[in-house]
Amino acid sequence: MQTSNRGFVPLCLALIGACAVCYLFGWVIPLMEIDAVQYANISREMLHNGTYLQLYDQGKDYLDKPPMLFWLGALSMRIFGVHDWAYRLPSFFFALLAVYSTYRLALLFYKKEIAALSALVLASCQALFLINHDVRTDTMLMGWVTLALWQLAAWYRSGAWRHLLLASIALAGGMMTKGPIALMVPVFCFLPHFVLQRNFRQFFRWEYLALLVLIGLLLIPMCIGLYQQYDLHPGKVIDGKEIRSGLRFFFWTQSFGRITGESQWHENDSFFFLFQNMLWSFLPWIIFFVVGLFRDLRHIVRSRFRLPEGEEWITTGGFLLTYCCLGLSHYQLPHYIFVVFPLAAIIAGKAVYETASGKVLWVTHLVIFCLLWVALFAVVFLPFPTPVGFKVALVIAALVWLWLLIRYQGTRLTRLVVLGVGTMLAVNFFVDFCFYPRLLDYQLHSVVMTGMAEQHIAPERLFVYNMDEERALDFYTNHLYAHTGDPDTLSDGFILTNKAGLDSLGNRFDVIYTGGFFHVSTLDIGFLNPSTRATELTPVYILRKRSPR
Repeated sequence: MQTSNRGFVPLCLALIGACAVCYLFGWVIPLMEIDAVQYANISREMLHNGTYLQLYDQGKDYLDKPPMLFWLGALSMRIFGVHDWAYRLPSFFFALLAVYSTYRLALLFYKKEIAALSALVLASCQALFLINHDVRTDTMLMGWVTLALWQLAAWYRSGAWRHLLLASIALAGGMMTKGPIALMVPVFCFLPHFVLQRNFRQFFRWEYLALLVLIGLLLIPMCIGLYQQYDLHPGKVIDGKEIRSGLRFFFWTQSFGRITGESQWHENDSFFFLFQNMLWSFLPWIIFFVVGLFRDLRHIVRSRFRLPEGEEWITTGGFLLTYCCLGLSHYQLPHYIFVVFPLAAIIAGKAVYETASGKVLWVTHLVIFCLLWVALFAVVFLPFPTPVGFKVALVIAALVWLWLLIRYQGTRLTRLVVLGVGTMLAVNFFVDFCFYPRLLDYQLHSVVMTGMAEQHIAPERLFVYNMDEERALDFYTNHLYAHTGDPDTLSDGFILTNKAGLDSLGNRFDVIYTGGFFHVSTLDIGFLNPSTRATELTPVYILRKRSPR
């Protein structure tokens, strides 16, 4: 760019710090069903039972995810107690690690301004705000994989063994977080880079054997747990499928089986499903990402698919190959693509730095920012009652943003960055305090805990009948609720059940509390509309056995 960007790097760092603080604001939100609550509860159960090599979910064998998230979640809760913020804390550090590793990876190939901007793009995209409160495996996976890419790139440049050692730790950590995808992403990144460089000798380095040995050694504890829990007891049934080998399931079926069709899971198998979800999860930078991707592809075609000295194809090639691999899967969820958002951030960061002065992109993004503000006002003012103080604060924040738009003196790049990140900070701050807490009031655990408090019911006196949706209740009361198939056999205690359960019990029990809950991960207009919300709720009951007359 021709314009001066003096002080741009400190500005980026300050905005990254503001994003990190905003992540913490998201911790006012209770854990959401299904995945985040399930994983937190598995960590709690691991801590209570001391079964660190075997995984259990409400006392049943669990095989879907590797143990790293649960190990660190249990460790954090052992130190700080069983709290949702304690479960989230390790993933928060991995989010910061991903942002920092993105900066260091970009710095190996680009000027400091682009590296800082790439880190800021990652830190301020909607996905990072989301996965710091709705914590699954993806935050941790992103941190491990980005650290591995940075260390491998540094090792290829310097040959220093410390980089290879750190890369092996990161790769093993990533595999113990979400499986072989953590190893495949670096392969997808460096394979096209070396091919386009015509640097084929990099494919035959003996150090790769040392790397694999180190990874294998670090995977031993996880492998022992899988072998003890499944391979020594073949024939266990998980999600309706017989498991002959936990090791084979982890290293093949759970990842590659989704492409070959061997896996039983089939959902969202469109090749463009992940990109469609990037349209919201990579806001507000998605257009710059598309522009940057097109520019990189055009550049490599014009250079006759030969990478000039000093340039890289790690980010673009790695993103494209990973996307294609994930897009061919028969089972996809929106967060699967988050693992390569650091690569997308570098692609977008370059495009922002080099094209932000263009009038078309400037106006387009102002429209996007304004639409986000309109959506924010709708979310804060319409679905749920919002305290007047927050409504006033939102109006003031919008006026400050407009003042910055009109009066802020700086290059078009700095103005775009400040306005874009400011928009995302405002959106997530007010949604965290004004929308999500009211929404989570309708989650099952909130409804039931209200009833338990009203009726003075201790957790150990409540039994569950004919329903299996109470993981958040387990976590927030720090208790594993017993299920009963025949409430009539209980001499004392209370029954938590649904409409079908209530109907099956006839008039032998008294209803002492009635509430309505909603599966918050399946929002629809009917629920968001206050006038029709009651019709969208699923009834839940607390019963007490009727005394004989």
